[in-house]
Amino acid sequence: MYLSNEEEENSLSLSKFESMLKTNKVFFFDSEEFEDIILHYLDTGRINLAKKALKLGLEQHPKSTGLKLVQVEMLVFEDKLDIAERMLNELYAIEPTNEEIYIQKANIHSKRDEHEKAVELLKYALKYTDDYADVYSLIGMEYLFMDELELAKENFIKCLDEDLEDHSALYNVVYCFDFLDQNNEAILFLNSFIDRNPYSEVAWHQLGRQYYTIKDYNQAVRAFDYATLIDEHFLGAYLEKAKALEKLKKYQEAIDCYTVTMELDDATSFALLRVGKCHEKLGNTELALQFYLKTVHEDPLLDKAWIAITDFYIRQKNFQKALYYANKALGIDNENKLYWKRYAVINKALNFFEEAEYGFRKAVEYGDYELDTWLFWVDILQFLGEFESAVQTLLQAAEYFPEEYQVEYRLAGLYFMLQDDTKGKFHLANGLRQNFENRTLLEELFPVIWTRKIVQNAIDKHKKADE
Repeated sequence: MYLSNEEEENSLSLSKFESMLKTNKVFFFDSEEFEDIILHYLDTGRINLAKKALKLGLEQHPKSTGLKLVQVEMLVFEDKLDIAERMLNELYAIEPTNEEIYIQKANIHSKRDEHEKAVELLKYALKYTDDYADVYSLIGMEYLFMDELELAKENFIKCLDEDLEDHSALYNVVYCFDFLDQNNEAILFLNSFIDRNPYSEVAWHQLGRQYYTIKDYNQAVRAFDYATLIDEHFLGAYLEKAKALEKLKKYQEAIDCYTVTMELDDATSFALLRVGKCHEKLGNTELALQFYLKTVHEDPLLDKAWIAITDFYIRQKNFQKALYYANKALGIDNENKLYWKRYAVINKALNFFEEAEYGFRKAVEYGDYELDTWLFWVDILQFLGEFESAVQTLLQAAEYFPEEYQVEYRLAGLYFMLQDDTKGKFHLANGLRQNFENRTLLEELFPVIWTRKIVQNAIDKHKKADE
């Protein structure tokens, strides 16, 4: 691999320094070499070696401002903020125009959650720095800490104006747009950025994500295409492109994209699961099942994969197998309302009514307040002859659906079954008022009650009142 002159010099300095440590010989390095060595060790997490290099560096260059600033950086990293601050004050007296002093002072204030002071100091640093991009990026981060997203975005954009290759700033700009729900503004910005830097695969990828969010899937696919053309190993872009192709119902093309991701890296359970879903949409049921089974083999704890197999067998009307896999999903996440509802529906289809009742009860317990869930549950309670429980369940449902005729007709029928004609008439009147046309629901669910004179009289009375 080709190394630049600077990289080669750094590599030689590191080799020379490590050789010195092994042999106990003392070699001379200039202060900038020491700075590079120390920063290399800090970047790679080898703190003890960084400290050794700093100690030797200060012994050889006791007046080096650069080394002292590196020492300050290490003190800040170790949360020795007061000592670091004293050192910075001493350095400021010597070099008041050194931007790094302001940056490190800002870093100390940031660590103390004094972000406004940090921003103030970083703005001073802008007066003396040659590296505007770095300082704008630091200001942007401080505004992020303060939840000032507009100001953060503004400074990250300034950073990119100085350095188009700063991927971290680009991601942060897009994060701000996302947080502010400014997807259309993000698209305008990214298109403008791409005009200046057309070979930025990161920008194309982020543009695709924005189009995906606003459901412009054709433009999303186009943007992801460019990202993968620039970097043919861009795994994330292939995944996002595949998701967009699925939305466009181009399932074979989506499969091809997911396949590329599996060629670039080990197959993920997500990709395997999506390929299975695509094959099922194409009617390739055997292939779909193969991929679902590969998914659970790859990640046995992925409950979504188990539920995908459950749904597969529900669609095949193979409820015995569906129940087996629903139980697998519940074994991983037994507080998932959607899994309990599937469990209930499957048991209902198998005529296992007590298990179905339990499933619907658990679904509601874990937050499924959909009307059909309440009604399925109540109808099973009625079938099991548990009229009192059915009434209590419907009264709970009525809190969520206070003007729902399906609840009222059921309450009427159940109260009549329980010989409480007063409440039966009350809820029948509510049902007739809310939806007279569907009064036959009472006949379907309670044929014996429908024929009662008290019921027919109430219906006739309501009909005449409306005429």
